[in-house]
Amino acid sequence: MNRVENKSNYSVRKLLPVLFGFFVMGFVDVVGISTGYVKQAFGLSDTLANLLPMMVFVWFAICSLPTGVLMGKTGRRTMTLVSIAITAIAMLTPLASYSFVSFLVAFALLGIGNTILQVALNPLLTDVVETRKVTGFLTFGQFVKAISSFLGPLLAGAAAGIFGNWSYIFPVYAAVSILSFIWLYFTPITEIKETGAVATVGFGVIVSLLKDKLMLAWLSIIVLIVGFEIGLVTAIPKYLLERCSLPLEKGGLGCSLYYAARTLGAFAGSILLVRISSRRFILFTLSIAILSFVLFMLAENVWVLMSGLFVTGLMCANVFAIVFSTAIRSDATKANEISALMIMGVAGGALIPPVMGVIADVSGQWHSLFVPLAALVYLLACSFYVIKK
Repeated sequence: MNRVENKSNYSVRKLLPVLFGFFVMGFVDVVGISTGYVKQAFGLSDTLANLLPMMVFVWFAICSLPTGVLMGKTGRRTMTLVSIAITAIAMLTPLASYSFVSFLVAFALLGIGNTILQVALNPLLTDVVETRKVTGFLTFGQFVKAISSFLGPLLAGAAAGIFGNWSYIFPVYAAVSILSFIWLYFTPITEIKETGAVATVGFGVIVSLLKDKLMLAWLSIIVLIVGFEIGLVTAIPKYLLERCSLPLEKGGLGCSLYYAARTLGAFAGSILLVRISSRRFILFTLSIAILSFVLFMLAENVWVLMSGLFVTGLMCANVFAIVFSTAIRSDATKANEISALMIMGVAGGALIPPVMGVIADVSGQWHSLFVPLAALVYLLACSFYVIKK
Protein backbone atom coordinates (compact mmCIF):
# COMPACT_ATOMS: atom_id res chain seq x y z
CA MET A 1 0.00 0.00 0.00
CA ASN A 2 1.55 3.22 -1.13
CA ARG A 3 0.95 6.74 -0.04
CA VAL A 4 -0.57 8.88 -2.83
CA GLU A 5 1.03 12.30 -2.60
CA ASN A 6 -0.53 15.47 -3.98
CA LYS A 7 2.41 17.70 -4.85
CA SER A 8 0.14 20.77 -5.06
CA ASN A 9 -0.56 20.28 -1.35
CA TYR A 10 2.99 21.27 -0.40
CA SER A 11 3.06 25.04 0.00
CA VAL A 12 3.98 27.54 2.68
CA ARG A 13 0.40 28.83 2.63
CA LYS A 14 -0.87 25.43 3.76
CA LEU A 15 2.04 24.71 6.09
CA LEU A 16 1.93 27.88 8.22
CA PRO A 17 -1.58 27.47 9.75
CA VAL A 18 -0.74 23.84 10.56
CA LEU A 19 2.49 24.87 12.29
CA PHE A 20 0.58 27.59 14.16
CA GLY A 21 -1.58 24.79 15.54
CA PHE A 22 1.53 23.53 17.35
CA PHE A 23 1.67 26.90 19.12
CA VAL A 24 -1.89 26.34 20.39
CA MET A 25 -0.84 22.82 21.37
CA GLY A 26 1.72 24.36 23.74
CA PHE A 27 -1.03 26.00 25.82
CA VAL A 28 -1.45 22.71 27.68
CA ASP A 29 1.87 23.25 29.45
CA VAL A 30 0.49 26.28 31.31
CA VAL A 31 -0.91 23.73 33.77
CA GLY A 32 2.57 23.49 35.31
CA ILE A 33 2.80 27.10 36.50
CA SER A 34 -0.98 27.27 37.09
CA THR A 35 -0.78 24.53 39.72
CA GLY A 36 1.40 26.68 41.96
CA TYR A 37 -0.80 29.76 41.59
CA VAL A 38 -4.02 27.81 42.19
CA LYS A 39 -2.52 26.12 45.24
CA GLN A 40 -1.57 29.49 46.68
CA ALA A 41 -4.88 31.18 45.79
CA PHE A 42 -7.11 28.54 47.37
CA GLY A 43 -4.82 27.23 50.13
CA LEU A 44 -4.62 23.70 48.75
CA SER A 45 -2.36 20.78 49.64
CA ASP A 46 0.06 19.47 47.02
CA THR A 47 -2.08 16.36 46.63
CA LEU A 48 -5.19 18.40 45.82
CA ALA A 49 -3.40 21.01 43.69
CA ASN A 50 -1.83 18.30 41.56
CA LEU A 51 -5.30 17.24 40.47
CA LEU A 52 -5.02 20.00 37.86
CA PRO A 53 -2.41 18.17 35.73
CA MET A 54 -4.38 14.98 36.23
CA MET A 55 -7.57 16.70 34.95
CA VAL A 56 -5.66 17.67 31.81
CA PHE A 57 -3.77 14.52 30.96
CA VAL A 58 -6.23 11.80 31.98
CA TRP A 59 -8.17 12.66 28.81
CA PHE A 60 -5.32 11.48 26.65
CA ALA A 61 -6.03 7.97 27.91
CA ILE A 62 -9.79 8.36 27.45
CA CYS A 63 -10.10 10.31 24.19
CA SER A 64 -7.09 9.37 22.04
CA LEU A 65 -8.46 6.11 20.61
CA PRO A 66 -12.02 7.43 19.97
CA THR A 67 -10.45 10.46 18.28
CA GLY A 68 -8.41 8.19 16.04
CA VAL A 69 -11.56 6.29 15.06
CA LEU A 70 -13.59 9.47 14.48
CA MET A 71 -10.76 11.08 12.55
CA GLY A 72 -10.86 8.26 10.02
CA LYS A 73 -14.45 9.31 9.22
CA THR A 74 -14.37 13.11 9.53
CA GLY A 75 -10.80 13.89 8.48
CA ARG A 76 -7.72 15.31 10.19
CA ARG A 77 -8.42 18.96 9.39
CA THR A 78 -11.97 18.82 10.77
CA MET A 79 -10.82 17.22 14.02
CA THR A 80 -8.05 19.82 14.34
CA LEU A 81 -10.62 22.62 14.01
CA VAL A 82 -12.84 20.97 16.64
CA SER A 83 -9.89 20.70 19.03
CA ILE A 84 -8.94 24.36 18.65
CA ALA A 85 -12.56 25.41 19.29
CA ILE A 86 -12.65 23.36 22.51
CA THR A 87 -9.33 24.94 23.57
CA ALA A 88 -10.80 28.43 23.10
CA ILE A 89 -13.80 27.53 25.27
CA ALA A 90 -11.48 26.11 27.94
CA MET A 91 -9.50 29.35 28.03
CA LEU A 92 -12.66 31.41 28.51
CA THR A 93 -14.00 29.26 31.38
CA PRO A 94 -11.93 30.80 34.24
CA LEU A 95 -13.22 34.23 33.24
CA ALA A 96 -16.77 33.17 34.09
CA SER A 97 -15.91 32.12 37.65
CA TYR A 98 -12.64 32.32 39.59
CA SER A 99 -12.89 29.17 41.68
CA PHE A 100 -11.08 25.87 42.07
CA VAL A 101 -13.99 24.05 40.43
CA SER A 102 -13.92 26.37 37.40
CA PHE A 103 -10.20 25.69 36.99
CA LEU A 104 -10.84 21.95 37.15
CA VAL A 105 -13.46 22.33 34.41
CA ALA A 106 -11.20 24.58 32.33
CA PHE A 107 -8.25 22.21 32.48
CA ALA A 108 -10.48 19.20 31.77
CA LEU A 109 -11.68 20.96 28.59
CA LEU A 110 -8.09 21.92 27.80
CA GLY A 111 -7.09 18.27 28.14
CA ILE A 112 -9.87 17.11 25.83
CA GLY A 113 -9.05 19.75 23.25
CA ASN A 114 -5.34 19.08 23.42
CA THR A 115 -5.85 15.34 23.10
CA ILE A 116 -7.81 15.78 19.88
CA LEU A 117 -5.31 18.37 18.65
CA GLN A 118 -2.29 16.13 19.15
CA VAL A 119 -3.97 13.11 17.57
CA ALA A 120 -5.11 15.08 14.51
CA LEU A 121 -2.44 17.74 13.99
CA ASN A 122 0.63 15.51 13.78
CA PRO A 123 -0.72 13.39 10.89
CA LEU A 124 -2.24 16.52 9.30
CA LEU A 125 1.29 17.88 9.05
CA THR A 126 2.20 14.87 6.90
CA ASP A 127 -0.44 16.08 4.42
CA VAL A 128 1.32 19.40 3.79
CA VAL A 129 5.00 18.32 3.71
CA GLU A 130 6.84 15.83 1.55
CA THR A 131 7.39 12.36 3.01
CA ARG A 132 11.17 12.75 3.21
CA LYS A 133 10.73 15.92 5.30
CA VAL A 134 8.17 14.59 7.79
CA THR A 135 10.60 13.91 10.66
CA GLY A 136 12.24 17.32 10.32
CA PHE A 137 8.91 19.17 10.32
CA LEU A 138 7.48 17.12 13.18
CA THR A 139 10.56 18.11 15.16
CA PHE A 140 10.11 21.73 14.07
CA GLY A 141 6.47 21.53 15.18
CA GLN A 142 7.69 20.56 18.63
CA PHE A 143 10.02 23.57 18.45
CA VAL A 144 7.00 25.83 17.83
CA LYS A 145 5.16 24.13 20.71
CA ALA A 146 8.19 24.67 22.95
CA ILE A 147 8.12 28.42 22.20
CA SER A 148 4.51 28.51 23.38
CA SER A 149 5.40 26.53 26.52
CA PHE A 150 8.30 28.89 27.21
CA LEU A 151 6.11 31.99 26.95
CA GLY A 152 3.38 30.66 29.29
CA PRO A 153 5.14 31.16 32.67
CA LEU A 154 6.49 34.53 31.48
CA LEU A 155 3.00 35.74 30.55
CA ALA A 156 1.53 34.44 33.82
CA GLY A 157 4.27 36.19 35.81
CA ALA A 158 3.81 39.41 33.84
CA ALA A 159 0.02 39.31 34.35
CA ALA A 160 0.52 38.76 38.10
CA GLY A 161 3.09 41.56 38.36
CA ILE A 162 1.38 44.16 36.16
CA PHE A 163 -2.32 43.47 36.66
CA GLY A 164 -2.19 41.62 39.97
CA ASN A 165 -3.93 38.56 38.51
CA TRP A 166 -2.02 35.77 36.79
CA SER A 167 -5.21 34.36 35.22
CA TYR A 168 -5.35 37.21 32.70
CA ILE A 169 -3.23 34.91 30.58
CA PHE A 170 -6.39 32.98 29.67
CA PRO A 171 -8.13 35.63 27.49
CA VAL A 172 -4.86 35.98 25.57
CA TYR A 173 -4.80 32.24 24.95
CA ALA A 174 -8.48 32.31 23.94
CA ALA A 175 -7.83 35.06 21.37
CA VAL A 176 -4.87 33.17 19.87
CA SER A 177 -6.96 29.98 19.67
CA ILE A 178 -9.71 31.81 17.80
CA LEU A 179 -7.14 33.27 15.39
CA SER A 180 -5.70 29.79 14.78
CA PHE A 181 -9.20 28.40 14.10
CA ILE A 182 -10.00 31.11 11.55
CA TRP A 183 -6.65 30.74 9.78
CA LEU A 184 -6.93 26.96 9.39
CA TYR A 185 -10.64 27.11 8.51
CA PHE A 186 -9.92 29.28 5.47
CA THR A 187 -6.95 27.15 4.37
CA PRO A 188 -8.00 24.32 2.02
CA ILE A 189 -6.00 21.13 2.57
CA THR A 190 -6.41 17.96 0.55
CA GLU A 191 -5.75 15.06 2.88
CA ILE A 192 -3.53 12.34 1.45
CA LYS A 193 -5.20 8.96 1.07
CA GLU A 194 -3.70 5.51 0.93
CA THR A 195 -3.94 3.33 -2.16
CA GLY A 196 -5.15 -0.23 -1.90
CA ALA A 197 -7.45 -1.86 0.59
CA VAL A 198 -6.54 0.14 3.64
CA ALA A 199 -8.34 -1.12 6.73
CA THR A 200 -10.98 1.09 8.25
CA VAL A 201 -9.74 2.91 11.32
CA GLY A 202 -11.07 1.16 14.39
CA PHE A 203 -10.34 0.12 17.94
CA GLY A 204 -9.33 -3.35 16.82
CA VAL A 205 -6.67 -2.00 14.46
CA ILE A 206 -5.29 0.31 17.13
CA VAL A 207 -5.23 -2.32 19.86
CA SER A 208 -3.60 -4.81 17.49
CA LEU A 209 -0.62 -2.46 17.25
CA LEU A 210 0.20 -3.32 20.86
CA LYS A 211 1.19 -6.82 19.77
CA ASP A 212 4.35 -5.23 18.39
CA LYS A 213 6.90 -5.10 21.23
CA LEU A 214 8.69 -2.20 19.61
CA MET A 215 5.43 -0.23 19.46
CA LEU A 216 4.98 -0.91 23.18
CA ALA A 217 8.49 0.39 23.84
CA TRP A 218 7.76 3.60 21.92
CA LEU A 219 4.48 4.02 23.80
CA SER A 220 6.15 3.56 27.19
CA ILE A 221 8.76 6.19 26.31
CA ILE A 222 6.05 8.72 25.45
CA VAL A 223 4.13 7.91 28.66
CA LEU A 224 7.17 8.58 30.81
CA ILE A 225 8.76 11.52 28.95
CA VAL A 226 5.47 13.42 29.21
CA GLY A 227 4.98 12.33 32.83
CA PHE A 228 8.54 13.39 33.61
CA GLU A 229 8.14 16.86 32.11
CA ILE A 230 4.72 17.65 33.56
CA GLY A 231 5.74 16.34 36.98
CA LEU A 232 8.91 18.42 36.86
CA VAL A 233 7.38 21.73 35.74
CA THR A 234 4.58 21.27 38.28
CA ALA A 235 7.17 20.88 41.03
CA ILE A 236 9.71 23.53 39.92
CA PRO A 237 8.04 26.65 41.44
CA LYS A 238 7.23 24.83 44.68
CA TYR A 239 10.69 23.23 44.83
CA LEU A 240 12.42 26.59 44.33
CA LEU A 241 10.23 28.07 47.07
CA GLU A 242 11.23 25.24 49.42
CA ARG A 243 14.89 24.99 48.40
CA CYS A 244 15.81 28.63 47.63
CA SER A 245 12.95 30.63 49.21
CA LEU A 246 11.97 32.08 45.81
CA PRO A 247 8.37 33.38 45.58
CA LEU A 248 6.10 31.77 42.98
CA GLU A 249 6.45 34.68 40.54
CA LYS A 250 10.23 34.17 40.42
CA GLY A 251 10.06 30.41 40.85
CA GLY A 252 7.86 30.28 37.76
CA LEU A 253 10.85 31.56 35.79
CA GLY A 254 12.38 28.13 36.40
CA CYS A 255 9.59 26.68 34.23
CA SER A 256 10.38 29.24 31.52
CA LEU A 257 14.07 28.34 31.77
CA TYR A 258 13.23 24.67 31.28
CA TYR A 259 11.01 25.44 28.30
CA ALA A 260 13.62 27.82 26.87
CA ALA A 261 16.09 24.93 26.98
CA ARG A 262 13.53 22.68 25.31
CA THR A 263 12.96 25.32 22.63
CA LEU A 264 16.68 25.57 21.92
CA GLY A 265 17.04 21.79 22.05
CA ALA A 266 14.17 21.24 19.62
CA PHE A 267 15.66 23.72 17.17
CA ALA A 268 19.11 22.14 17.43
CA GLY A 269 17.55 18.69 17.13
CA SER A 270 15.77 19.59 13.88
CA ILE A 271 19.26 20.30 12.43
CA LEU A 272 21.31 17.54 14.06
CA LEU A 273 18.83 14.74 13.42
CA VAL A 274 19.44 15.11 9.69
CA ARG A 275 22.99 13.83 10.29
CA ILE A 276 22.74 11.73 13.46
CA SER A 277 20.93 8.46 14.09
CA SER A 278 17.79 9.33 16.06
CA ARG A 279 18.08 6.31 18.37
CA ARG A 280 21.71 7.01 19.23
CA PHE A 281 20.76 10.63 19.72
CA ILE A 282 18.21 9.58 22.38
CA LEU A 283 20.77 7.37 24.09
CA PHE A 284 23.32 10.18 24.37
CA THR A 285 20.89 12.93 25.40
CA LEU A 286 19.14 10.85 28.06
CA SER A 287 22.50 9.91 29.62
CA ILE A 288 23.37 13.59 29.97
CA ALA A 289 19.83 14.37 31.18
CA ILE A 290 20.17 11.97 34.12
CA LEU A 291 23.46 13.53 35.20
CA SER A 292 22.12 17.09 34.93
CA PHE A 293 18.93 16.19 36.78
CA VAL A 294 20.95 14.73 39.65
CA LEU A 295 22.87 18.03 39.71
CA PHE A 296 19.54 19.88 39.85
CA MET A 297 18.51 17.80 42.87
CA LEU A 298 21.80 18.07 44.76
CA ALA A 299 22.71 21.72 44.13
CA GLU A 300 22.01 24.31 46.80
CA ASN A 301 23.32 27.32 44.87
CA VAL A 302 20.48 28.70 42.74
CA TRP A 303 22.71 29.25 39.68
CA VAL A 304 24.08 25.70 39.75
CA LEU A 305 20.58 24.37 40.29
CA MET A 306 19.24 26.37 37.34
CA SER A 307 22.14 25.18 35.18
CA GLY A 308 21.22 21.56 35.89
CA LEU A 309 17.59 22.33 35.06
CA PHE A 310 18.55 24.01 31.79
CA VAL A 311 20.72 21.13 30.60
CA THR A 312 17.97 18.66 31.53
CA GLY A 313 15.47 20.54 29.36
CA LEU A 314 17.99 20.77 26.54
CA MET A 315 18.64 17.03 26.58
CA CYS A 316 14.98 15.98 26.84
CA ALA A 317 13.75 18.29 24.07
CA ASN A 318 13.61 15.82 21.19
CA VAL A 319 12.61 12.55 22.82
CA PHE A 320 8.89 12.91 22.09
CA ALA A 321 9.33 14.06 18.49
CA ILE A 322 11.84 11.33 17.65
CA VAL A 323 9.74 8.53 19.09
CA PHE A 324 6.49 9.84 17.61
CA SER A 325 7.93 10.32 14.12
CA THR A 326 9.68 6.93 14.23
CA ALA A 327 6.44 5.22 15.23
CA ILE A 328 4.25 7.01 12.71
CA ARG A 329 6.70 6.27 9.87
CA SER A 330 6.91 2.59 10.78
CA ASP A 331 3.66 1.95 8.87
CA ALA A 332 2.34 4.84 6.76
CA THR A 333 -0.89 2.92 6.07
CA LYS A 334 -1.81 3.12 9.76
CA ALA A 335 -0.71 6.71 10.47
CA ASN A 336 -4.05 7.67 12.11
CA GLU A 337 -4.09 4.62 14.36
CA ILE A 338 -0.45 4.95 15.40
CA SER A 339 -0.95 8.66 16.08
CA ALA A 340 -3.94 7.88 18.33
CA LEU A 341 -2.00 5.21 20.21
CA MET A 342 1.09 7.35 20.73
CA ILE A 343 -0.93 10.38 21.85
CA MET A 344 -2.75 8.14 24.33
CA GLY A 345 0.67 7.88 25.97
CA VAL A 346 0.52 11.61 26.78
CA ALA A 347 -1.76 10.49 29.63
CA GLY A 348 1.54 9.93 31.43
CA GLY A 349 1.13 13.56 32.47
CA ALA A 350 -1.75 12.42 34.68
CA LEU A 351 0.26 9.66 36.38
CA ILE A 352 3.42 11.21 37.79
CA PRO A 353 2.20 14.57 39.28
CA PRO A 354 -0.33 12.97 41.70
CA VAL A 355 2.34 10.54 42.95
CA MET A 356 4.74 13.45 43.41
CA GLY A 357 2.06 15.44 45.23
CA VAL A 358 1.47 12.68 47.78
CA ILE A 359 5.22 12.31 48.40
CA ALA A 360 5.65 16.10 48.68
CA ASP A 361 2.89 16.34 51.31
CA VAL A 362 4.54 13.57 53.34
CA SER A 363 8.23 14.42 53.07
CA GLY A 364 8.77 17.55 50.93
CA GLN A 365 9.34 18.55 47.31
CA TRP A 366 12.92 17.24 47.16
CA HIS A 367 11.89 13.66 47.82
CA SER A 368 9.15 13.89 45.19
CA LEU A 369 11.82 14.53 42.52
CA PHE A 370 12.97 10.91 42.79
CA VAL A 371 9.85 10.00 40.80
CA PRO A 372 10.86 11.89 37.61
CA LEU A 373 14.45 10.72 38.16
CA ALA A 374 13.27 7.11 38.10
CA ALA A 375 11.36 7.90 34.88
CA LEU A 376 14.57 9.18 33.26
CA VAL A 377 16.47 6.06 34.26
CA TYR A 378 13.76 3.88 32.71
CA LEU A 379 13.82 5.95 29.51
CA LEU A 380 17.55 5.42 29.16
CA ALA A 381 17.20 1.67 29.75
CA CYS A 382 14.38 1.49 27.21
CA SER A 383 16.44 3.44 24.67
CA PHE A 384 18.99 0.61 24.72
CA TYR A 385 16.17 -1.75 23.78
CA VAL A 386 14.96 0.53 20.99
CA ILE A 387 18.48 0.92 19.58
CA LYS A 388 19.01 -2.84 19.47
CA LYS A 389 15.81 -3.18 17.53
